[in-house]
Amino acid sequence: MIDGLVSIIMPSWNTGKFIAESIQSVVNQTYENWELIIVDDCSTDNTDEVVAMFNDKRIKYLKNKKNSGAALTRNKALREAKGEWIAFLDSDDLWTPEKLEHQLRFMKKNGYTLSFTEYEKIDEKSKPLNIYVSGPKKVNKHKMYNYDYIGQLTMMYNVKKFGTIQIKDIRKNNDYAIRLQLYKKPETCAYLLKENLAKYRVRKVSISHDKFRKKFKSHYDLFHMCDEKSVLVAAWYTCWNMFYGVLKKKKYEKER
Repeated sequence: MIDGLVSIIMPSWNTGKFIAESIQSVVNQTYENWELIIVDDCSTDNTDEVVAMFNDKRIKYLKNKKNSGAALTRNKALREAKGEWIAFLDSDDLWTPEKLEHQLRFMKKNGYTLSFTEYEKIDEKSKPLNIYVSGPKKVNKHKMYNYDYIGQLTMMYNVKKFGTIQIKDIRKNNDYAIRLQLYKKPETCAYLLKENLAKYRVRKVSISHDKFRKKFKSHYDLFHMCDEKSVLVAAWYTCWNMFYGVLKKKKYEKER
């Protein structure tokens, strides 16, 4: 582990038309002590050529031997990480230049080991949708099981506190699964930095556009298969998640 180093986890799959902008948003960071670990899950587009355009020793590009899904791809990247801090950025999302600097200052000043920030939504052409997403000031274990309030692209945690996280092979909700692993540590709590420091790209293939039945099943699989809850408990948490999901949009997603 290298003190002060931020390891940025970026899985990729057929995002050749987006990944250059995502990588550039990392290169543009005002905090320069980072490594970007990109693990490609057997893309069939021009992802290889796009990544090759970046001549930066801080960028590590790895490829899966076979298509493995986002969960195992993130696991591989996490095993490669050498930093004291872990952050996540999908290969179609973006950060503002001050993201790492401001978030690290916020965490070190307050002694936090897990935090997240506000973010906004953009379309496939990187145009603002004028939708801003916030969250509770503090997310304890109870709130985390009610709903996943933390945007994956904004989360950062301390490796000294949580160690190397690995999750089971689930196709959907694997980002939520990472957070449930973090909350297995006693007294885990995430704190919100009230700054808009990231941009989430809404795409036509996004899981957020799945039908209700598919969403319900993916949440149930998360709690039952990945978090190893009983059938009844997994069903209870799934219902609670769907309910709080509606409340979250009303309370924490605002048009501006």
